[in-house]
Amino acid sequence: MMTGMIVKNMSFKVGQKLTITGVPKPDASNFAVNIGPSEEEFTMHINPRFNAHGDENAVVCNSYQGGNWCEEVREGGFPFQQGEEFKIIIEFTPAEFLVTLSDGSEIHFPNRMGAEKYSFMSYEGDVHIISIEIK
Repeated sequence: MMTGMIVKNMSFKVGQKLTITGVPKPDASNFAVNIGPSEEEFTMHINPRFNAHGDENAVVCNSYQGGNWCEEVREGGFPFQQGEEFKIIIEFTPAEFLVTLSDGSEIHFPNRMGAEKYSFMSYEGDVHIISIEIK
């Protein structure tokens, strides 16, 4: 099912921050970051879309549970440029993921699965991930 980079058996816990640095490909249409308990379910799916799925320059967040997508959240700006480096910071609180984008805009996304730790992360689409840091 997944293509791209997969990180398994990691420990992303409440109180930690995940910083992702990457570069969208020069002809990128979209890419996604997924965080969850496994490859089958994502508590958080962040999908910057340059031109994909009927959206242009939008960041769409969602969860994938029980084989179904949940309700989309669309907040924040769109600081992504094809071929230019970006940084996404995800702060994990008990109630939500506070996502800060490169332009300082924020996305508040609920911790829908309610877990205090997630062990799976993946990256897919038109992106080159430079670094991942959990503190």
